[in-house]
Amino acid sequence: MSPCTVPVLLVPKKDGTWRMCVDCRAINNITVKYRHPIPRLDDMLDELHGSCVFTKIDLKSGYHQIRMKEGDEWKTAFKTKYGLYEWLVMPFGLTNAPSTFMRLMNHALREFIGRFVVVYFDDILVCSKNLDEHINHLHCVIAILRKEKLYANLKKCSFYMDKVVFLGCVVSEKGIEVDEENVKAIKEWPTPNSITEVRIFHSLASFYCRFVKYFSTLATPLTEIVKKSVGFKWGSEQDRAFIEIKERLCGAPLLALPNFSKTIEIECDALGIGIGAVLMQEKRPIAYFSEKLNGATLNYPTYDKELYALVRALET
Repeated sequence: MSPCTVPVLLVPKKDGTWRMCVDCRAINNITVKYRHPIPRLDDMLDELHGSCVFTKIDLKSGYHQIRMKEGDEWKTAFKTKYGLYEWLVMPFGLTNAPSTFMRLMNHALREFIGRFVVVYFDDILVCSKNLDEHINHLHCVIAILRKEKLYANLKKCSFYMDKVVFLGCVVSEKGIEVDEENVKAIKEWPTPNSITEVRIFHSLASFYCRFVKYFSTLATPLTEIVKKSVGFKWGSEQDRAFIEIKERLCGAPLLALPNFSKTIEIECDALGIGIGAVLMQEKRPIAYFSEKLNGATLNYPTYDKELYALVRALET
């Protein structure tokens, strides 16, 4: 018996299998929150300049490699038609699970993070300037994983690659590109028929906003119709925005990895209802920034809008 019994949820994985989750909202509501810092994608990508050999290690069922504190298993009880069960390992759904896992990974790989390792939950990227160096780096990482009894999913690992897909981006010595599979999904995306479908498309497309100049301005017709005060009404303006975002992402540029020992430039501009900026180095774009103007900022003169663009770009 347990006072914390919750229902089970099955979530489909990319490989066609299912991930078992539990609905932990009740226990999460009375749990003291622990917030370990989660790294930003941009910050992680910025560490990769100069690397030309990559290995990606994916941990096998990462959360399930962490043992529940002895005596706390009853808090994870879930019900099935076969009876009640308790998790002996950390399940998906607990409010502190992401922070707990990220803290473990940062602690285990603390000697290498910022030098030749980038880690985001169960994804570990080892990056080196040459093959000999990479072999040594990889041995160090594998030794730590063995010591900490963390096990990798060999089927999802990639070793000694000159380019690798990491967190939705293709990383190589040349720079960062959009992942072709995700771009293909965006290209083949059907015209949305509801607010929910617009939000899903916008969420996927905005993940790559750093690759698209004036993304926020382009997406304005889509973001407007998801507001309650406006309501869903798909017209020619939305159709043009939808098509243009697809085209821009399909032709997204190769972004450079920043070298912080050299000069970095910011170019800013203001365009009607939006502002934009591009971070550049040696005439190559590193990332694009854009933002839709609202309220008083819409009435700024052009010079003030451009200065505001600079401020927002630096803040971002």
